[in-house]
Amino acid sequence: MKAKAEQIKDIIKRRNDFPSLSKRVNGYQLAYLDGPGGSQVPQQVIDAISNYYKNSNANTHGYFPTSIESDEIIFQARKTAAEFLGAESPACISFGANMTTLNFSLSKAIGRSLQRGDEIVITQLDHEANRGPWLNLREQGIIVREVLLKQDGTLDYFDFKEKINERTRLVAIGMSSNALGTVNNIRLVRQLTYEVGAWLMVDAVHYAPHFSIDVKSLGVDFLICSAYKFYGPHVGILYSREGLLEQLQTDRLRTQDPKAPNRVETGTLNHAAIAGVKAAVEYIASFGEGNNLRSKLVDAMKNINLHEHHLASTLYSELKKINGVTIYGQPFNDQLRAPTVSFTIDGIEPSEACKKFGEKGICVWDGNFYAIRAIEVLGLFEKGGLIRAGISLYNTMDEINRLVNEVKSITKKNLK
Repeated sequence: MKAKAEQIKDIIKRRNDFPSLSKRVNGYQLAYLDGPGGSQVPQQVIDAISNYYKNSNANTHGYFPTSIESDEIIFQARKTAAEFLGAESPACISFGANMTTLNFSLSKAIGRSLQRGDEIVITQLDHEANRGPWLNLREQGIIVREVLLKQDGTLDYFDFKEKINERTRLVAIGMSSNALGTVNNIRLVRQLTYEVGAWLMVDAVHYAPHFSIDVKSLGVDFLICSAYKFYGPHVGILYSREGLLEQLQTDRLRTQDPKAPNRVETGTLNHAAIAGVKAAVEYIASFGEGNNLRSKLVDAMKNINLHEHHLASTLYSELKKINGVTIYGQPFNDQLRAPTVSFTIDGIEPSEACKKFGEKGICVWDGNFYAIRAIEVLGLFEKGGLIRAGISLYNTMDEINRLVNEVKSITKKNLK
């Protein structure tokens, strides 16, 4: 077992895999601390996408070589994504344009199986992509209940227990907050849904880049994530528990394959990008050791998380020392937490602060990050939301120090 320092050193050596990390603006090398909005892409993924167009570009289900190759590439990508999520088989993995599009398709399909007066539970912490599609079902008489967010950035699980009852048909919840880094107690929520026979839909977009996922162990019914958050292209990935997708009345053409996983995939998929999904998962696996892809992935995520947690916890503790800075979300201690640090600076709008950081080559986000309900509950919507720094495997301590120094510079000017 490698020591923590060695593991971190090994990860930093891999920065050369990312061509974009060499980009400079205003004389500054860009520091990509914007991972929650989308990660950078390694050369291995770029090559996989390019190679598809060079060698295999065709539509599927033909009897000529490139069409047969395209079928195999998509199947292998499903197989690899299934390993990434710990799924039962490739047939559990569907692809789509993004998480939002897939979730709208899923919500419409599930909505057709519901009756007026049935209930769905969502949370105030979630990304709007896991709220809006379910809120739309109120138009057909479905009751949507909302679990409360506490001021410390965690969900109120006592309220959760109150909101779930015998009329609950589905609970939609994120594994981790893209705004605050909170990791939710999915196992507790799963137990609550078991008690009333409800389905569980999980948004793992912000969780998947930082921790390994085992859908079988969690017992989730549906899970969606996005490859562009874990070093891949813009492709959404839907896991459906084996046999469940066939039970739903999905939107599909008469010519569409009625079986899983194709049942929810409308139109022609982005074959080249799907080739990139496979390459992204294999790239992550290259950071771990093991006898098969799954064991390598689990080990890799542990190594990556050690590195990311070290940087994020340092950023949190350094920002905590600066007068005029308020950090939102839980501290970095014993609880599981995503490497995302969100904060405000007294006397300056988040957008203005981010413009100043951007001029120095530091890429961080401002606003609500589509977690608009959480920002409203925290009383920050009218103030422009938050400044968010998110750590990815290619980030360094030097980049953390650059951000901290720029925050100090801004606060000193504002406090004069």
